[in-house]
Amino acid sequence: MRVTVEVVGEGTAEYDLPDDATYTDLIREADYHPQEASILVDGSPVPGDRVVDAETVQLLRLIKGGATDDRE
Repeated sequence: MRVTVEVVGEGTAEYDLPDDATYTDLIREADYHPQEASILVDGSPVPGDRVVDAETVQLLRLIKGGATDDRE
């Protein structure tokens, strides 16, 4: 199955997955750790153990950098 993944705020990529791939597999294929990202289908999060059933999804990074405090 070919899936288009929009990484929110970062761009879009396409991945070829086996028919039995889960959303956790897709997160890993996109080179993220499942604890740092979530997949959204039609704007709603889906469980990682669910078999991929959408051709277009969004990947939302839950952890992304941090602010620095330049005050002294």
